[in-house]
Amino acid sequence: MKMTSEASSLQPLKEAMKRVENKLQTLETQFEELDSAMENLTKKFEFHRKTLASQAVQDEMWTAVLEIKFTSLELNIFYSYIIETLHYLHSQVLEKLPDLARGLPTLATVLKRKNNNKRIRVVWETVLEALELQEEDVKAFCTFFIAHSSKAEYYSANLRQLYIPDATPIITNIVKNQVLKNSLLHAVQVIEKKKTMNA
Repeated sequence: MKMTSEASSLQPLKEAMKRVENKLQTLETQFEELDSAMENLTKKFEFHRKTLASQAVQDEMWTAVLEIKFTSLELNIFYSYIIETLHYLHSQVLEKLPDLARGLPTLATVLKRKNNNKRIRVVWETVLEALELQEEDVKAFCTFFIAHSSKAEYYSANLRQLYIPDATPIITNIVKNQVLKNSLLHAVQVIEKKKTMNA
């Protein structure tokens, strides 16, 4: 009789404990959901931060390219180095992907298709690394090309040598934007190195 009385007096306590346990499990589930939601938000914020930072760099690049008042000679020299670098990049990619050459007639097609084709992307990254270039450089080259191709004139290597034997000090002195300056210097290095190799 006493045991039955004790068991019945403990019943409300057991039920209360069960309710607390259930509540704790519910809270734990809610915390896990909040944690997951917070992680997703953090990822989204990070993605937006990177996008905005990239956009800011691109805007700065456009400003730098359009604001600098190049002389006609400087513009043509820089434009020529950039054109040759872009052409060389394209030819190096095609050399490593001969079976895809027909589907990659321009550098623009390479840039477009590398995002969806792993093989093209791997070759693209290999070529950039071999030429000691970065994606930033290519963006700078394309920005410069779009901004100035309508008024720039291509100068061959001999003509460049005749007018300006070394473009490096000119780039260093007149280009203030660090990304554009580095990219132009890289273009000169790539073409001069290629010239030495060919020689």
